[in-house]
Amino acid sequence: MSDNKRVFLVDAFALIFRGYYAFIKNPRINSKGLDTSAIMGFMNSLLDVIKRERPDHLAVCFDKGGSADRVEMYAEYKANRDETPEAIKVAVPIIQDILKAMHIPIMVKAGFEADDVIGTLAKQAEKEGYQTFMVTPDKDFAQLVSENIFMYRPVFGGGYETWGIPEVQKKFEVTDPLQVIDFLGMMGDSSDNIPGLPGVGEKTAKKFLTQYGSMENLLANTHELKGKMKEKIEANGELGLLSKKLATIMLDVPVEFHAEDFKLDQPDIPKVTEIFQELEFRRLIDNFNKTFASETTTVSDNAQKTIEKPEVKTTPKEIKSAGAGQFSLFGTSDNNSTQASDENTYTRKTVKTTSHFYQSIAPGMATQLFVKNLMQQTSVCFDTETTGLNSLTAELVGIAFSWEVGKGFYLPFPEDKAEAQVVIEQLRPFFENESIEKIGQNLKYDIKVLNKYNIKVKGKLFDTMLAHYLINPDMRHNMDVLAETYLNYTPISITELIGKKGKNQLSMRDVSLDQQTEYAVEDTDITLQLKEHFKTELGDANTQKLFDDIEVPLLRVLAAMELEGINLDSEFLNSLSEELNTDIENLVSKIYDAAGEEFNIASPKQLGVILFEKLKLVDKPKKTKTGQYSTAEDVLSYLAKDHEIIQNILDYRGLAKLKSTYVDALPTQVEVATGRVHTDYMQTVAATGRLSSNNPNLQNIPIRTERGRQVRKAFIPRNGDYILLAADYSQIELRIIAALSKEETMIEAFKNGEDIHASTAAKVFNVDLKDVTREQRSNAKTVNFGIIYGVSAFGLSNQTDLSRSEAKELIDTYYETYPKLRAYISEQVDFARDNGYVQTVLGRRRYLKDINSRNAVVRGAAERNAVNAPIQGSAADIIKIAMINIFEKLETGNYKSKMLLQVHDELVLDVYKPELDTIKNLVKTEMESAFQLEVPLDVELDTGLNWLEAH
Repeated sequence: MSDNKRVFLVDAFALIFRGYYAFIKNPRINSKGLDTSAIMGFMNSLLDVIKRERPDHLAVCFDKGGSADRVEMYAEYKANRDETPEAIKVAVPIIQDILKAMHIPIMVKAGFEADDVIGTLAKQAEKEGYQTFMVTPDKDFAQLVSENIFMYRPVFGGGYETWGIPEVQKKFEVTDPLQVIDFLGMMGDSSDNIPGLPGVGEKTAKKFLTQYGSMENLLANTHELKGKMKEKIEANGELGLLSKKLATIMLDVPVEFHAEDFKLDQPDIPKVTEIFQELEFRRLIDNFNKTFASETTTVSDNAQKTIEKPEVKTTPKEIKSAGAGQFSLFGTSDNNSTQASDENTYTRKTVKTTSHFYQSIAPGMATQLFVKNLMQQTSVCFDTETTGLNSLTAELVGIAFSWEVGKGFYLPFPEDKAEAQVVIEQLRPFFENESIEKIGQNLKYDIKVLNKYNIKVKGKLFDTMLAHYLINPDMRHNMDVLAETYLNYTPISITELIGKKGKNQLSMRDVSLDQQTEYAVEDTDITLQLKEHFKTELGDANTQKLFDDIEVPLLRVLAAMELEGINLDSEFLNSLSEELNTDIENLVSKIYDAAGEEFNIASPKQLGVILFEKLKLVDKPKKTKTGQYSTAEDVLSYLAKDHEIIQNILDYRGLAKLKSTYVDALPTQVEVATGRVHTDYMQTVAATGRLSSNNPNLQNIPIRTERGRQVRKAFIPRNGDYILLAADYSQIELRIIAALSKEETMIEAFKNGEDIHASTAAKVFNVDLKDVTREQRSNAKTVNFGIIYGVSAFGLSNQTDLSRSEAKELIDTYYETYPKLRAYISEQVDFARDNGYVQTVLGRRRYLKDINSRNAVVRGAAERNAVNAPIQGSAADIIKIAMINIFEKLETGNYKSKMLLQVHDELVLDVYKPELDTIKNLVKTEMESAFQLEVPLDVELDTGLNWLEAH
């Protein structure tokens, strides 16, 4: 059969969903905040089909409004489906615009599914002598397969498989593809909510088809069945017949196949390019152009085989574009190919396919010549290779350097520490040269490693991880992702060199010098290229100043704090652990008494049965997707007021977590070499700009409970000559929102030094300030902080003793009292709708891709972030400025006192007692003057022999 008698019908939504979920862990968000994952995934799939098969006839088929006939037959049809993700809803009209520009027909009919449209067109085309290939992973289409109708299925892991009659017969164990309808009718389909026959799964359905051939024949011979199966099928025969009808693809949709309309024409390249540019699909433009500029391939007579392009035997496994990574969902036809050519630029590059010059440097004269050359550069990218990830214990294995794309050098280090020190001394002039810019990815790690060798990294810094965090805070920032996304390049995986994590993992020292060189220099080469890319984008996003003045200087501050660490009283924690054991045992006893039996409190399944079946605490308990009772924190917290057992369970969980996460774990995290705990501060995790603490996380120590607060007691000064100083911004977020909203009433209260919560209560409850009750102040405090997070009447009533109507009245009164605050909130949401982001007082952006979502729940979350992000982010920016300034003063003043911790709005310092008065004044001054607002910043200071006393 000739090539021009082949038709490809694409199941649009199947490929759109597949594309969207392929990126689910790393969504592709462009600079406008649009989630382009679904569009990108679909387009890669479509272009992949066109490249492979060069079809002469092609159409894309869509659903519109679902299947009216099936819903009429069975109201529950597809009723179990989750709402379509907003990104897919937004993607569909854009995809259709692209298809129109490509001159590809869109086949859609209201009230019918794409399955039915494809089925109807396939049968019509077959009558006209065409072979039809249905491009879909959906197994339901197997029922349509015939001598001239095939399924063209993407398969997991890459490639395609084509199902003809033999493949369907083998897959479903049937003699005729039409029996697939009976198969689906018997076993049902959970994704479409087709019930099927109760108790009949895949194996049983196949057995019945082998024995009876059809649903009708099975129901006519139920007397041959036995036991419960006989009873179930006889009782549900009508349900089985209905299921078969629901599973049958309709072949009479009012659409028509006209070959001339389906012919794949040359697309409107300028129009498609314009759309891709708007979406920021830079690499996809090249892929698109190559696809339609390529030579026409010849198709073998066996249309079921994968078609290869002449000479080039690779099909793109992954395609990445700048700012929005892309890959083919269908994989590659030849994973072994490493050839790169102009005909195949859509294939991701690797070290094997890219021209490069990476050289290791020998000791002696070669090293001297290298250092001489190194010192002549103005900007150099470097990367340390070490024996492990812990910067405090890791030893240098080598250092890589690059200052020209495609070139770089690797200097290996001897294992002997004294000899290694001799090597690093040769590099001291470079690292401590103020005029040479140092580039790197996660430079904080390298700075800490080099500190072990008494090397200071001086001069201007450019950290690609920090730069990308400011450009696109919601993406991941590790180098592999950045290389693939922005450079269309896949770096060598560390697991290729040292294996996966575990006892058998090698050290970098075990790797050959050649492999070390390729791996290490590639990192610096790629990072150097990323720097050039991000340098431009920082300017485009107006975040260059934030990068230069805050994030990069803070990097040095955090490195110093992490190296310093904090002293820990492990003996106190051991005694606290014993006390917690007693508390936990008492709670367990109370819970068992209330339950009337012993059970595993930590098991959600067993706990759910006790609470909701045995004790029947709720009439209609909430269930999880797996069908068991939900015992999540939010569910139990809502019930805790009314049921003592639930409060005890929550207390049990809190103490058990406190014990395992902190009390027992912290002593194990003391570094042997220093005798101190060294947390890692991460700058690139929280999209708001807040720092995150890890290994251990000192920011999440629960301080609302007495036992939680006691954990802070374990953090102590260096020795008897020191004392801990805690400096805490007082109500900084409320001060920021008062200043930004220009709410005079609130601003005056702060300026007059009033208790802001009492002041708010006096105004909201219309009483004199002196007459405000503790309860009124507490409720006002909840509203004050809740407004920042978009608290609702429902949420406020849960956090207070107010009824929902009382909570609503309080919120309404609050907004009447502070009208400018309400106007500011509206303005922030409007700004976000128009621009796709909000920003802090220093220009840090928070992108809100869902701000115009048609889904009210999703949109509401984005609206809350539109209000909260500038407030929380501004507070984060301000304390960062304070940290930088305090650190600089401590360094230039040669003080013995050190800054140790940052926990949200609080700084903790280890202060040399003779310096206490000076340091208190220094810290208070720098924190309160870090940024000028219309509302004065206020800092509370306290000291103590442990963190709890000082807080």
